[in-house]
Amino acid sequence: MSGTVEDVSDANYEEFMRAPAAVVAYGIASCEPCKEYDPILEETASRYAEVRVGKAKMHVPGRCRDIKKRHQFETYPTTHLFSRGKLLLSREGKLEADELWALINDHLLRS
Repeated sequence: MSGTVEDVSDANYEEFMRAPAAVVAYGIASCEPCKEYDPILEETASRYAEVRVGKAKMHVPGRCRDIKKRHQFETYPTTHLFSRGKLLLSREGKLEADELWALINDHLLRS
């Protein structure tokens, strides 16, 4: 589903990570930087049709239990870049659009 930010949860996390190129932002509802990150994620999803962009709502009870067991989060938002099931990169805090796009270009879209 390219062009839109997808909801990521335990139910689809494995499949999401196994995409050729995927970005997952982990956040919580009470986090202002997480809210400020949403439009950047939406723009990224529309700009990079070949990259799956998703958001894991870590505050929703029961949705991300397995994700929380798999990763330790010190800061929200945290962004992970995956390729074919491999975690390539992790960044804490809200990324500016140009920074996120540079990371995508450098790590996910290299030839």
